[in-house]
Amino acid sequence: MSHLFGLVFVFLFAHSLATSDNAHENFIRCLINSPDLTSPIAGEIYTPANATFPAVLQAYIRNLRFNESTTPKPAIIVTAIDLSHVRASIKCGKQHKLLMKTRSGGHDYEGLSYVADQPFFILDLFNFRSINVSIEEETAWVQTGATLGELFYRISEKSNTHGFPAGVCHTVGVGGHFSGGGYGNMMRKYGLSVDNIIDAEIIDVNGRLLNRESMGEDLFWAITGGGGVSFGVVISYKVNLVRVPDTVTVFQVRRISEENVTDVAHRWLQVADKLDNDLFIRMVFNVVNDTNGEKAIRASFPSLFLGNTTRLLNIMNQSFPELGLQRSDCQAMNWTQSILWYYSFPAGSPDSTLLSRIPRTLTHLKRKSDYVKNPISKQGLRLIFKKMIELELPALTFNPYGGRMAEISEFAKPFPHRAGNIAKIQYAADWNEDGVDLASRNVDLTRVLHEFMTPFVSKFPRQAFLNYRDLDIGVTDNGKNSFLQGMVYGVKYFKETNFRRLVKVKTMVDPDNFFRNEQSIPTLPSWRK
Repeated sequence: MSHLFGLVFVFLFAHSLATSDNAHENFIRCLINSPDLTSPIAGEIYTPANATFPAVLQAYIRNLRFNESTTPKPAIIVTAIDLSHVRASIKCGKQHKLLMKTRSGGHDYEGLSYVADQPFFILDLFNFRSINVSIEEETAWVQTGATLGELFYRISEKSNTHGFPAGVCHTVGVGGHFSGGGYGNMMRKYGLSVDNIIDAEIIDVNGRLLNRESMGEDLFWAITGGGGVSFGVVISYKVNLVRVPDTVTVFQVRRISEENVTDVAHRWLQVADKLDNDLFIRMVFNVVNDTNGEKAIRASFPSLFLGNTTRLLNIMNQSFPELGLQRSDCQAMNWTQSILWYYSFPAGSPDSTLLSRIPRTLTHLKRKSDYVKNPISKQGLRLIFKKMIELELPALTFNPYGGRMAEISEFAKPFPHRAGNIAKIQYAADWNEDGVDLASRNVDLTRVLHEFMTPFVSKFPRQAFLNYRDLDIGVTDNGKNSFLQGMVYGVKYFKETNFRRLVKVKTMVDPDNFFRNEQSIPTLPSWRK
């Protein structure tokens, strides 16, 4: 009997494989024969049968935790080179019920742009990288497959007194960064990337190319902070450039003795969000060996000031003397060079370094986030430091809020973390060795520290940042309970009012939930539609 069961199982398994293969073949046939095509697509389709498939897949994997042999792989990758390829991918994906993951830079911390637990294909947008900068209008159109570094470089080619308030990691893709409310070290002066977006182009579930006027304000609002991938395929954004001085000042100060670190950190939490808007002082804690070989907390303060050293020292002496900033700590440079400095490139690296799409380092990583609403006491800081020394691996980065961030309404964009926040915390664990067991252990260490931080951070809901993607805070199976499942993580990322508005937009533009992932915006339950 068991032998018969075994034969039946083998037959069913082989049948399901064949069925799945047929489905993928039918999908590919649909792509190649699509009436939407304005250029051939066959050369842009990769399957595991292609020798180059692993290279194409891995080219934009930015978290090695999702490059293990056990990581689920896509059935097909489409490296679209024009809009007709995007249209065909959406329509054929819909027709053949094949899950689509859209990837621009591959920096999703949980790998959601290139991993899924069901058959799927990747729509890879790295060919969509054109950037048109107009210094006369002080605007730029940038496609979503471009990187932040490419955008910064193209601006710098035309002006040394313009920039854009986005992140310092130059290989991050514009698509995910902008659509999820990405930030940079000018956020206290100019707000987030999304606060400076004035138009966009998106291909919707029906294959229509829409701009801000034709998509309407609700959808435009949703894709400027609510993540683009729940609503369609965002092709490009039009942004307002911002003014930067021709010379900015950067500094890095480090402290290691326990009392000094505690005192300076305590003061930072009281002043960092109230300092001059031109000043961004990040605070990073990690565990190092001190001069005696003992584990200790090192505090680092990498900072950008949009002005000269003399004015910076005046502000620091008046508002934050505890840091002990000296003129010798400060370096003057142009804004583009400050991006390279902030990301630890060697001094004198040419601006063209920003054009490289190869990350300086690739590691296995886990990230989480929190928001600090009230200063943490010295006793609280000592407890946190003690816990960090016990755990060793996870680092904490505090990004200061206030300034322009506190002036913008929490409803202006889906990103709601505005007035009332002192700082956002990033939990970071990085490691170099492969292996699922080690990954599981290290991910757990970040969870333990996150749990320990509960008394010191926002509550009801405990808020989180969409672009610090974290599947620990809730996931959806995109089934009949998706609205309730989505509410769990949705109110943490967006707060309730914005989440409910995102759900309404989603229900309007993608009622059948074609554009979905493990943390996408759900549609309204059918009885509520």
